[in-house]
Amino acid sequence: MSANLPLLLIVDDNPENLTVIGELLQPRYRVRAANAGPRALRLAGLSPQPDLILLDVMMPDMDGYEVLASLRADPATRDIPVIFLTALDSATDEERGLQLGAADYVAKPIRPAVLLARVRLQLELKQSRDRLHERIRQLESELFDADSSPLVRASPDGALARHARTLQLRDPFTGEHLLRCQAYIRVLAQQVLGAESPGGRADEQRVEQMVRSAALHDIGMSVIPQHVLLRASALNSEEAAQLRRHATLGAELIGQAEAEARRQLDFLRIAREMALHHHERWDGSGYPDGLSGEEIPLPARLVAVVGSFDQLVWPSGGVGGLTLEAALQAIRQGRGTRFDPAAVDAFERCFDQIAPIARTRPDGDAAEVGA
Repeated sequence: MSANLPLLLIVDDNPENLTVIGELLQPRYRVRAANAGPRALRLAGLSPQPDLILLDVMMPDMDGYEVLASLRADPATRDIPVIFLTALDSATDEERGLQLGAADYVAKPIRPAVLLARVRLQLELKQSRDRLHERIRQLESELFDADSSPLVRASPDGALARHARTLQLRDPFTGEHLLRCQAYIRVLAQQVLGAESPGGRADEQRVEQMVRSAALHDIGMSVIPQHVLLRASALNSEEAAQLRRHATLGAELIGQAEAEARRQLDFLRIAREMALHHHERWDGSGYPDGLSGEEIPLPARLVAVVGSFDQLVWPSGGVGGLTLEAALQAIRQGRGTRFDPAAVDAFERCFDQIAPIARTRPDGDAAEVGA
């Protein structure tokens, strides 16, 4: 079997379940198996590490919840996505697993088509997280100062990378959203800055700064309570207030990096503006500061348009969004109230370049969205 295939670890104390699930997965993936929690933890730490763990909940001595807690407590295994496999079907059991950091929850008896679809989805999301994490590492390399020690090491343990990794574990759909926003911003910023330039040519350095900064505009989500991010139903007033805090929290995280860098880094300044103000509205009814019109920094105005568009096309869960034309119409309807009119006009002018990005995953694969 090819070493390039994803590696899955199946954990179940029932030998028959291990056999059935293993035979289902092996044509498509490499498979390891463990019949107890301690053995699962040992196998998870071996190289190569599994790309995904399928974990039974009800096991003797060490149940699935304990195994997951141990995986998340170990820096070497905390990023491995876990799907719970269990006969438990209460909402309380499912919520407990998700709060501990499980990526998904599949009920027994296993339906092959459902399990294969969930496995495929989680592996795709892991690839997206890995790509975004690499982008964050590239951003952190900007923090090196030739005359002093770096604030944040260009390594997986850097401060911004840790927050980005936390965000991806808590909200796995954010990775592709941020990568698409970077691609949208490149197109929209070139359109807007080119229109502002006498020669019609955008300041490419400023465009690139906005593109790099866009990867951090939702970094404040990394410190929002996980149960708020995972809530499928409508948020209550307290939870909604917590979620709104991601703007100020993200700006604070980036501001700390700015303060300790001991020199001005334009992409961090722009990232802080984006993080703090991307939920302000042109008519002044947004948050956190109620800014209006051109009081809102231009980078935040642009992120507001492209971020809203992408969330209309790809809502949380990655499926069931609007068609591209319907999403564009929703952006038009926000012109002059929610969004900067000039930014909306520019978005319409370059929509032929925006649409293919929305139809394509960041790795270049075609995505299933409406035309």
